[in-house]
Amino acid sequence: MLLPLLLPLSLPGGRSPPRPASLPPLLALLLLALLPGPVRPISFQLPGKARKCLREEIHRDMLVTGEYEVVAPPGSSSGPSANLKITDSAGHILYVKEDATKGKFAFTTEDYDMFEACFESKLPVVPGTGRMPDQFVTLNMKHGVEAKNYEEIAKVEKLKPLELELRRLEDLSESIVNDFAYMKKREEEMRDTNESTNIRVLYFSIFSMFCLIGLATWQVFYLRRFFKAKKLIE
Repeated sequence: MLLPLLLPLSLPGGRSPPRPASLPPLLALLLLALLPGPVRPISFQLPGKARKCLREEIHRDMLVTGEYEVVAPPGSSSGPSANLKITDSAGHILYVKEDATKGKFAFTTEDYDMFEACFESKLPVVPGTGRMPDQFVTLNMKHGVEAKNYEEIAKVEKLKPLELELRRLEDLSESIVNDFAYMKKREEEMRDTNESTNIRVLYFSIFSMFCLIGLATWQVFYLRRFFKAKKLIE
C-alpha cells in the first residue's frame, strides 16, 4: 500500500510547495498492464459420449496447476461421470482421473510443448428417451506466476504485504524477461531458416540457369547439324 506524501501548504516567503511529479501516461499504462489480472475459468457443455480437448502452449520448467468440476444436468438420476486426461504432444500422460467430478492437479513441464486436457463423457443413456444428457464442465488452469500460492509464500517466509507485492512483481518481471528471451530465440531460428532457404533458392536458380543455357546450346548445335544433313543450309 502506498502512503500519501504530506507537504506543507506553504513555504517561507509565500511560495507554493512543489507538486509531486506524475508518471508519464505511457509508463503508467505499462505498469497497469504488467499487473496480473484474475484468471477466469473456462466453462463448456460436454455432450454425452463426446470428447472435448483444450490445448495450450507452455514454456519449460513451468509450474502448472488447475481445478476442475463436472456437474450433471438438472434432473439427472445419476451423478456426473467423465474421464480427464492431460498429455503432452508426445502422448505422455501427466494426469489422469476416471469418474472425475471435482478436484485439482499440478505438474511441472520439462520442455516447451503443447499440452492437452481432454474430458470424455461417460454418462449412460437416459431411460425412455434414448439420449445422453450434457454435462457442464468448468476448468481453471494456471501456470507460471499465476500458479504460485503467494499467501503460503508469505506465511512461510514471513513477508509483509509490500514485500509480497514486490516478490510478485519480481516473478512477473522474470516471466516477461523469459518470454522475450524465448521470442528472441525463435526470431533467430526463423531468421536462420530464412537465410538457409534463400541460399538454397539462389543455388537452385543458378543451377537452373546453367541447365537452360546448356539445353539451348545443345538445341542450336543439334538443329544446325540436322539442317546441314538435309542440305538446307551450308
